[in-house]
Amino acid sequence: MDVQTMKLLAAAIALLPMAGVGIGLGMIGSSLTQAISRNPGASDKISQAGILLTAFTEAIGLFTFGAAMAILFG
Repeated sequence: MDVQTMKLLAAAIALLPMAGVGIGLGMIGSSLTQAISRNPGASDKISQAGILLTAFTEAIGLFTFGAAMAILFG
């Protein structure tokens, strides 16, 4: 195998955590919807926590994407 093929394979492996990010975002959205429907009075606090958790989860996705691009083009 040449170097370019190995870089492509390593970048693909580095992107595997993106599946977990997608699952995590779905679970956050589902739990957020259930929590607001059970207690609409606390929707402001619940929404703020949900936005923060979504941002942290998306940050993990961006870090893995950046690592894959660094492997591929670095």
